[in-house]
Amino acid sequence: MALYETVFIARQDITSAQVDAIAATFSEILTAQGGTIIKTESWGLRTLAYRIKKNRKGHYVLFQIESSAAAKDELERNMGLNEDVLRFMTLKVEAHNPEPSVMMQNKGERRDYDRRAPYEDREQSQMEEIQI
Repeated sequence: MALYETVFIARQDITSAQVDAIAATFSEILTAQGGTIIKTESWGLRTLAYRIKKNRKGHYVLFQIESSAAAKDELERNMGLNEDVLRFMTLKVEAHNPEPSVMMQNKGERRDYDRRAPYEDREQSQMEEIQI
């Protein structure tokens, strides 16, 4: 069995409960084919980079799965048939990361790179330039 990560984007006008129901349907399809879902993450409603089928936003869901190629193909076939799914992508991975994905990590933990010096330093350097 191979390891895969699948992300799908659902339409913006459906509720979060409906997105969870769609994800549950896909997980049932995968388990019926002999695969297992290791982790499911719902990233919520996010803005798309460009319009897809007249939608500007979408509900993102990540599956980390372990399955055969046939089970993955059946999952992708059902995602393509579902009219609420705008896009999906499946990648084969060497190993799953047990930590939360980058999208789920706290945005407050990101580093703020301030390219400019602190205000006091800027003011002092400007004063030195004026004196010269």
